[in-house]
Amino acid sequence: MAFSVGESNGGNSRFGRRFRGTGTLSEINIVPLVDVVLVLLIIFMLTAHVMEFGLEIDVPQVRQVKDTAEDLPVISITKDAKMYLNGTPVNINEIGTQVRKRFRNATKVYVQADALTIFDPIAQVISQLGEEKLTPLIVTKPMEGSPRRR
Repeated sequence: MAFSVGESNGGNSRFGRRFRGTGTLSEINIVPLVDVVLVLLIIFMLTAHVMEFGLEIDVPQVRQVKDTAEDLPVISITKDAKMYLNGTPVNINEIGTQVRKRFRNATKVYVQADALTIFDPIAQVISQLGEEKLTPLIVTKPMEGSPRRR
């Protein structure tokens, strides 16, 4: 938006005043920018608690849990038997080949199944891993009040 900073007498310069030239005043109006930023901030604040990262799998609780720090592939099985390899959907028939493709030197695979999952998909995954000569490690969490082993 440009504004004139010189004086004008209606465009009539014969009364002794000469119009010296037009200077323009260029400023960015930041009010709309601030409004947009505040609206985006409010939207982000309202939706941030709704966003969840990762899969929500409630693994079964057991008395003894062994902690490991190995970085291995993780096969997650949801309540409705959907399977994921490290967060990416995978077909049960391709689990072994996908693990070999993404993790070349892996000999063990974590299997993380929801506590409400029926056993059949878990057994199928363990069978597929056995065919590929991969060792399945079942992921669990400790029961409340039970001692942790390392």
